[in-house]
Amino acid sequence: MHIRISLPQQSLELHDERGTLLRRYPVSTARNGAGEQNGSYGTPRGRHIVRAKVGAGETANSVFAGRRPTGEIWTSQLAEQFPERDWILTRILWLSGREPGRNRLGEVDTMRRYIYLHGCPDSAPMGTPDSHGCVRMRNSDIIELFDLVPAYTPVDIVEFGVEAGSWNELMAQARQVRDAVFVDEQKVPQDIEWDEHDALSRHVIARDSDGGAIGTGRLLPDGHIGRMAVLADWRGKGVGRALLERLLEEARLQGHDHLALHAQTQASGFYRRFGFVEEGPEFIEAGIPHRIMVRST
Repeated sequence: MHIRISLPQQSLELHDERGTLLRRYPVSTARNGAGEQNGSYGTPRGRHIVRAKVGAGETANSVFAGRRPTGEIWTSQLAEQFPERDWILTRILWLSGREPGRNRLGEVDTMRRYIYLHGCPDSAPMGTPDSHGCVRMRNSDIIELFDLVPAYTPVDIVEFGVEAGSWNELMAQARQVRDAVFVDEQKVPQDIEWDEHDALSRHVIARDSDGGAIGTGRLLPDGHIGRMAVLADWRGKGVGRALLERLLEEARLQGHDHLALHAQTQASGFYRRFGFVEEGPEFIEAGIPHRIMVRST
């Protein structure tokens, strides 16, 4: 399993090892935005793990201080008595960074900054940044997540989000990415790149924190996945994985139990990680070596 937290979308997704969406929750990250530096009160970006789980079996709304239950149960009356307290409730998933110099060691160490996924008062807003650096969740959601994930579960905190829509809704953004990647970079002829399948397909778009399109993909009505593309500056940052996972979710919602794609041969290892397997020999498409890959859900 792995967790992805999107700062722009203020959401947390839990996926299994084949990329299937297990849960999606609203969250609240730092009011100060992203930040790794000690004292920034920002939510750290990048690759993390759940280093420790704290609070198993505690009552919902149990109050924690220094990762220990105080014996208090949060109520609005208690909140009125202590208006200055940053309430950490119910459960704690304590994060540790995996990238030295970015979110691990020195003045950017996530664990030493005590960055948690934790419960908060149910009156606190979700879906909008309002924390002091941690990732706040509804109490029922953190209990469920706590019970689902083991220690050392990977957690990626990213500055992009993914959405799905029709060709009419996402055409302009998809064209920008596909023109940049396929037409300009890979020299695919435009009369091959643009086809009649776009209008019939479900499309996904990844956007950065400013709303700019950085990646795309599509799902055809027959269960074929295609036109997966990520802008060069965003490769290696988990965008491709997020796009494919959203396409797998769309396929499940449409009832597909068999998926196929034409993978560029150099990318076949990426798709294998999601349960796709090669079928048949290598072939050339748009001047680029490809393999057919299939997956049964």
